[in-house]
Amino acid sequence: MKTPLQNSYPKFSIIIPVFNRERFISRAIESVLNQSFKNFEIIVVDDGSTDNTPKIIKRYPVNVITQKNRGVSAARNRGIKAAKGEIVAFLDSDDEWKKDKLKIQAAFFEKNPQYKIHQTDEIWIREGKFLNKKKIHQKKGGFIFYESLHLCLISPSAVAVKKELFEEVGFFREDFEVCEDYEFWLRITKKYPIGYSPEKMVIKYGGHEDQLSRKYFGMDRWRVKAMLPFCDDPKVLEVALKKCEILVKGAKKHNNFEILKEFEPIYKKLAQKQKSFCAKN
Repeated sequence: MKTPLQNSYPKFSIIIPVFNRERFISRAIESVLNQSFKNFEIIVVDDGSTDNTPKIIKRYPVNVITQKNRGVSAARNRGIKAAKGEIVAFLDSDDEWKKDKLKIQAAFFEKNPQYKIHQTDEIWIREGKFLNKKKIHQKKGGFIFYESLHLCLISPSAVAVKKELFEEVGFFREDFEVCEDYEFWLRITKKYPIGYSPEKMVIKYGGHEDQLSRKYFGMDRWRVKAMLPFCDDPKVLEVALKKCEILVKGAKKHNNFEILKEFEPIYKKLAQKQKSFCAKN
């Protein structure tokens, strides 16, 4: 039987970016190796780990790319460029897949060749306990651009993307310290519908200290930045303006001059744009 490394033209390229995840990386890799659909390659991009992660990765039949620590976007982009597969699937190093994840996604693309991106549903585990998702966090398909403005409705570990799509919309922005996936999904959902299968094929773990969402405060700063290119659309402008207003008010209240310096001019510009829209209509 061929190992993933022997597939010259794999259906899927699985990209796992990792940085100092010695506790979790084996679980992630093994969940891919245990897939019922076997036509794939695994690319692990080690983003400058300083713990035992590099030693652990070497135990497995995976393609390893090493780089100096540049962040998750740079790691994903490096993996995408090295990918040989027709479809790219991401797996965060602290998450895992159920065994039929790739099987379901391969079948979806076979049946719906017009789609360029697909996601399954997922299970959330936080600090070892099952977490019931609120209705607003429910994964979905179709044209979800406007719904995606408010919160991220696509998870990297649940998604599979035809490689050709990166040539059309570009790669992950490496200047985004956080919410880099939110920004990327906005570019995609603006143009394309999202394929969706309701099966819970991803186990997404949260609550550990090294998660980006726990390291950065004021994540709406990055969401506003992601929305700015789309603010000629009045619906986008309304959401961006509201988030920006909250940021500016909070910065004034807490004397956060760094945020105030950056976002007060943005807020004024967006407010002026909204006045112009109202005047025209």
